[in-house]
Amino acid sequence: MKPAWFLAVALWACAPAASADPLWQDDLNWLKTMVVAARQTDYSGIFVYQYDNHVETFHISHVIDHEGEHSRLNGMDGARREIIRKNDQVWCYLGDGKAKRVGRSGDRRFPAILPEQLSLLNENYQIKQTEEGRVAGFHAHAVVFKPRDVLRYGHRMWAHSDSGLLLKAEVLDERGRVIEQNTFTTLTLGGNVDRSWINANRLDSAPPDQAAHLEDPPEVESLAGASGWQVGLLPPGFKKVIEMRRPLRGKKGPATHMVFSDGMASISVFIETLDGDRDGGHPGLSSRGAMQVYSKVSGDYLLTVVGEVPPRTVMQVADSVRYSGQ
Repeated sequence: MKPAWFLAVALWACAPAASADPLWQDDLNWLKTMVVAARQTDYSGIFVYQYDNHVETFHISHVIDHEGEHSRLNGMDGARREIIRKNDQVWCYLGDGKAKRVGRSGDRRFPAILPEQLSLLNENYQIKQTEEGRVAGFHAHAVVFKPRDVLRYGHRMWAHSDSGLLLKAEVLDERGRVIEQNTFTTLTLGGNVDRSWINANRLDSAPPDQAAHLEDPPEVESLAGASGWQVGLLPPGFKKVIEMRRPLRGKKGPATHMVFSDGMASISVFIETLDGDRDGGHPGLSSRGAMQVYSKVSGDYLLTVVGEVPPRTVMQVADSVRYSGQ
């Protein structure tokens, strides 16, 4: 059985890194266009998310107005799943009808999956534009991100040739096989995008009787490396983004949570104290598309590593976690 926090995180041979080749200016400019387009373009459409033998369908809307950036993501299969975002504030509606405030947006979701800071990408991936094609009826250019080692996945992305909006994204294993994919099947760009849903979801101005149904996220405590936990064998290029203590459902005490990124992929490390009955759950490896989860018991602690990286990477990271004291 997966740890209780897995769904929340998922809905977030060691080779030395080669020296980074200069990124061609045309490629860099195109990546910058893709980053801006995902955040500054009005669009609405349906995209399909595929991993393993599983397929999920989503409707997404994204609008820019005088108040900033608004987006709505609806799951079109199974129980109700809806995510509303206004700038960096995020709310999630689940099947029970309650709105759960999930805090500030720090993750990247399709089609806004590229980071604003592109320098790390060139350090860790060989980047080049390749073939042209059509996605959802639009002409698109493809960009390939080839990893510089076997500890991370490759990526191939198709962006709209005019606006730069990402239309299709694939995650590739070391043999070039697609293990996860997002792709638009229908898409509307520009002024024809429906905006009526924005005022219908004004959670920040909801009346008191509605606001009472909002559930705020649990408090987290940011740390500045004070936990004493260290990760000794991160893949080259992965840098710590944040370290915090956060509560886990069903657990007595908080867990230490560290997040690392290479600019494209992220790795989360959770360290939790075992309960008195020393229930460590079900240690081992599990996966969902590009997402790998590996847990192991180390002394009085359960270590869990979650990452959009190959299995060997999460196992290597977990095996290198050590406590060095305060």
